[in-house]
Amino acid sequence: MGFLLNTCARTLTALFVLPALAQQPPRTIVAISAGGGDYLKGAGGTLARFIDEGYKVYVIQTGNDEKYSIGLGPAETRLANNADAERAARALGVTEIVNLNNKTGELSQLSSNELRNQMSTLIRFFKPQKLFLPDPYIHYDPEWDQFWTGRAAEETNYTNSGAFLAELVRIGIKGHSVPETYYYSTRRPYRPGEGGHNGARLEAVDISGTFQRKAEALMQLRTTNRAYAEHVRQRLELMNRPSALLEKLDEASVDALAREWLRELAITIGAKHGFSHGEEFNYHGSPPGERQPLPPWILERAKPLPRKP
Repeated sequence: MGFLLNTCARTLTALFVLPALAQQPPRTIVAISAGGGDYLKGAGGTLARFIDEGYKVYVIQTGNDEKYSIGLGPAETRLANNADAERAARALGVTEIVNLNNKTGELSQLSSNELRNQMSTLIRFFKPQKLFLPDPYIHYDPEWDQFWTGRAAEETNYTNSGAFLAELVRIGIKGHSVPETYYYSTRRPYRPGEGGHNGARLEAVDISGTFQRKAEALMQLRTTNRAYAEHVRQRLELMNRPSALLEKLDEASVDALAREWLRELAITIGAKHGFSHGEEFNYHGSPPGERQPLPPWILERAKPLPRKP
């Protein structure tokens, strides 16, 4: 009798539950990042929350990070930073990081159309429901790769229909529009009214439960973290304000500086919104099932499509 009940249960699952699950859209996120650590600084805690909810996160890195190191040549720097970025992505729970391998610091010399089309192709392949990108509307960011990456990434959303990249449509890769966009800042909290698309709104995310994972992921970026620590040490010495923490540059002091910087950023953002640790975004779009209705001035002239015979 038990055998028959188990068999019936498996049959009902196959007939009703599995087809319903197959019809559900995949829970996928694409995060655009100029370097191996930018998405971690700006959105690592939020992405970790989505990963815990069952989302797969794919990172598209536009630059090759060949210029961020101390005592290494460009080729060695690129290899070291790329290896660090892979470890950091695994620590956070990222499914895959795709490096477009453009020269860091020289994205302004790359055709913006080419950079956009590189990302558009991958977005069509991954078909994400959410897109994270560096905010190109932030003022006074000294990292211009953030701007060029963010601007090209934003363009993917309104140039990724079948009318563009006809060569991809011809080989079977159809257009894909992402319903939700998260603009992020990598180095500081947003100022009031700053950043984001005209229709975007500021949204805060409580990352108190995932901050530790975000920090552990950032600790994997040892090459850039060491370069940052050396830069800070030299600047403090020039200002006659040497730090006891950086008196000896080793793995412990480099990690302590990186963690403290990340902690201060998260606490500062969280304090604005009532969290212990937070991240904030200029958010554009609406989740499936929460789409805003069409405005009345459109509906008043709307006509139903004729039924096909």
